[in-house]
Amino acid sequence: MKSYDVLAIGELNVDLILNRLDGEPEVGKEKFAGDMILTLGSSTAIFAANAAALGTKVGFVGMIGHDNFGQLIKESLEAKGVDTSMLIETDRYASGATIVLNYGEDRAMVTYQGAMASMSFADIDPAVFDKTRHIHISSIFLQPALKKGLVELLECARAHGATTSLDTQWDPAETWDFDYARILPLVSVFLPNEKELMLLTASATVDEAVEKIRPYVNVAIIKMGNKGSLLVCKDREAVLLPSFLNTEVVDAIGAGDSFNAGCISRFVKDDSLEECQRFGNLMGAVNTTAAGGTGAFSSKEHIETIAREKFNQFITL
Repeated sequence: MKSYDVLAIGELNVDLILNRLDGEPEVGKEKFAGDMILTLGSSTAIFAANAAALGTKVGFVGMIGHDNFGQLIKESLEAKGVDTSMLIETDRYASGATIVLNYGEDRAMVTYQGAMASMSFADIDPAVFDKTRHIHISSIFLQPALKKGLVELLECARAHGATTSLDTQWDPAETWDFDYARILPLVSVFLPNEKELMLLTASATVDEAVEKIRPYVNVAIIKMGNKGSLLVCKDREAVLLPSFLNTEVVDAIGAGDSFNAGCISRFVKDDSLEECQRFGNLMGAVNTTAAGGTGAFSSKEHIETIAREKFNQFITL
């Protein structure tokens, strides 16, 4: 028996979200926000919290500082049912933080990486790989030390019998240094969005990008916003599933991470790939009904109610 269904390895930070802004920032000028939220941030943490809210046994390996933000991160994960016993706490760096300027379905962000930039594969206790069925990694471009050891990490997971998922997320430097021919064969489920996939593969269209990764990918599910998602495997025709549209979006922060949580929560139950894709679409939509990346995932009952009342989907968690 494994202790965890999923072990999330990666970045941790808080999000300071500013909503109802009266314009875009301008140097030398001041703007007002009508609303402010301080909450758990980072793609991997939002994934972990929401996967746990869906009933998945989740543990987390990440680095935080000995500070108030680090305490908030730890308490927020624990409140969602995520095991934090493997967190690495340090006095050398502060916990990371992201300022989010939220404009409806889009946003601008500024991130202080702090401790999350420093954790490397060498910091991870090898014993954790024996404790989980699956390992999820996000935001590798925000984690330069971990990115250097990504191949080693994925190979270690495979050697210990764990499946893996990867969502590279955005590259702030926009160099898109990603050896997909080497890395993707080691990844069980690749979870990019369409824009990131095109940039990772230097492609002009999604179709071109798909053909570039197809020889190397095991399973890829490409997030395409309100168009839905595209399931891609080596030797079968791609499957496009439409999205569950929310006409009253509160914000889209963490929608992709919630898609990942939904998808992987089904993957570790050995559901069909199409069901993993469909449930990912649904959880991404559920996310948009509340502020922040975890706001809609307060309880199983709440998630079931949103799915039923907003999207006419009857689920049991």
